[in-house]
Amino acid sequence: MPRVDADLVLKKIKMMRADLANLKKFEKITFSEYMADDLKRASIERFLEKITGRMIDINYHILREEYEILPDDYYGSFIQMGKNKVITEELAVEIAKSSGLRNALAHEYVKIDDQKVFNSIKTALVEIPQYIRKVLEFLD
Repeated sequence: MPRVDADLVLKKIKMMRADLANLKKFEKITFSEYMADDLKRASIERFLEKITGRMIDINYHILREEYEILPDDYYGSFIQMGKNKVITEELAVEIAKSSGLRNALAHEYVKIDDQKVFNSIKTALVEIPQYIRKVLEFLD
């Protein structure tokens, strides 16, 4: 059994799944619809930000408690999860890209790329469940 706090990780996964279910409601939205509705756009941005933040929390917790690793940054936390076989290295590389989007959404460092956020809906609905499955396998 890993030394991680499984209850903490499971709680975050439960919240991620709830946000994914809400994000799924926007799966068939067109880019024009996305751009025309500020409330939909803000909802989608917030769901993506929260989901990614929770993955990062899980990454840091697992890496710190199980491997005594403190990643340099959020991107690196996904890469380390792959290197330590918690998730696949291929998934780690792909999903690590979400950390940059999360920072842009959370901190508004630069103008948000609406097309990138819109494209992230479908990507998240595929990659996040894969991430969750691998973390659950790790906990078993």
